[in-house]
Amino acid sequence: MALISAENVEVRHGATRAVFGVSLAIEPKEIVTIVGPNGSGKSTLLRALIGAVAPHSGTITRAPKLRVGYVPQKLQIDPTLPLTVRRFLNLPKRVPAAVARAALKRTGVDALESRQLSALSGGQLQRVLLARAILNDPQLLVLDEATQGLDQPASADFYRLIETLRDDLGCGVLMVSHELHVVMSATDRVICLNGHICCEGSPEVVTAAPAYRELFGTGTGGALALYRHTHDHDHGDCDNPNHTHDHSHDHKEPAA
Repeated sequence: MALISAENVEVRHGATRAVFGVSLAIEPKEIVTIVGPNGSGKSTLLRALIGAVAPHSGTITRAPKLRVGYVPQKLQIDPTLPLTVRRFLNLPKRVPAAVARAALKRTGVDALESRQLSALSGGQLQRVLLARAILNDPQLLVLDEATQGLDQPASADFYRLIETLRDDLGCGVLMVSHELHVVMSATDRVICLNGHICCEGSPEVVTAAPAYRELFGTGTGGALALYRHTHDHDHGDCDNPNHTHDHSHDHKEPAA
């Protein structure tokens, strides 16, 4: 059974359709990344899927008693607020010390337990937020642009950690990102969104699809190459089902 599925979902902001005609399913142990330009409805769709906003029409189905861990795009911390990492993990309810330490260790920041939250670097804070998201042993881990503001090496390390957590916890992962060139190695399936789903499939297929290239352009003059290790997944479905699949490592990433 799918962890979350959507059927012909439409979400509106007032009279404006943010997303429309969206149908998808997230399966257990699958890593799915939603990509799209600014204003394409990525975060809106994410919030609808987890129940934070109600769809205007369509159906969203969640597995019974689904446990979701959520990592927000960013968290504003008042630098004058005396809040340690350990105390932060106790919000909104107290967490056993062993559980908190295990989560921090899993995300590689167990040495920061007594550090002030406001003193953390961007990468450290994201790993603490990730630790908080896995406290309840989630069946689905949801991340909304979780690496925004991090440099490319830090983003790549973070996404490798996500893949490791998926393997260790056995959870599904749903990510929103604008950095397809960075998440390539950790993504099983990509959904390209621009109000509606315009392309879906493996990363190699999506980046070769006309719909993706129309949104993101045709290259950055040799900037970033795609990279990905082998997964035994089918190639999915894109707007042009007859296009040639390009698996070469010298294929250039369209500008995001």
